[in-house]
Amino acid sequence: MSILSTSILERVARLEEGGIISPKEFLHVASRAAIDQAFTRLTKDGRLLRVGRGLYVAPVVSRFGTRPPAPEKVVAAVAHQKGEVAVSHGAADANALGLTTQVPVKEVFLSSGPSRTLHLGRRIIDVRHAPRWQLILGTSRAGMAVRAMAWLGKEHLSEVLPKLRQQLPSEDWEKLTAARASLPSWMAKAVGGAMSHA
Repeated sequence: MSILSTSILERVARLEEGGIISPKEFLHVASRAAIDQAFTRLTKDGRLLRVGRGLYVAPVVSRFGTRPPAPEKVVAAVAHQKGEVAVSHGAADANALGLTTQVPVKEVFLSSGPSRTLHLGRRIIDVRHAPRWQLILGTSRAGMAVRAMAWLGKEHLSEVLPKLRQQLPSEDWEKLTAARASLPSWMAKAVGGAMSHA
């Protein structure tokens, strides 16, 4: 194995699960052509997975075999590298909060960055650009509630809000109500109404 390939694998070994490595990190070591060849070889050998253009991750090796890293960890690592915010999709949030029994078939995440598709072996991860108001409360349960309400739509809000009021710890309910000014009018009005009935 070449010194360059060894350097790449040593760098990968220091990353947490889903951590991103890029050929650009090695431009001080070798020519771009040599770096691209090394990454291509390591990908063919199964030592790296190419998740997107210039984005690679290491597979997770355990006593049960080799698997791709968890999608949420890869999405979070890509977002961190690019200075973006990434969160779960409203369908997944609605399910996690017990507002629907539907389990999302596709793996979708929302991001402050451009929409992109990531590949984890045979799995396709869809990262969609989202409006700022769906991201302001981040990964908190209050943020999940906002995205769940957005996904369920205004026609289901009256039945969903009482459940949310019960589900959310008071700290998260306060975060949600404090963020009303940033939410779409229909959602802000419904949350305000739920406050007055509490």
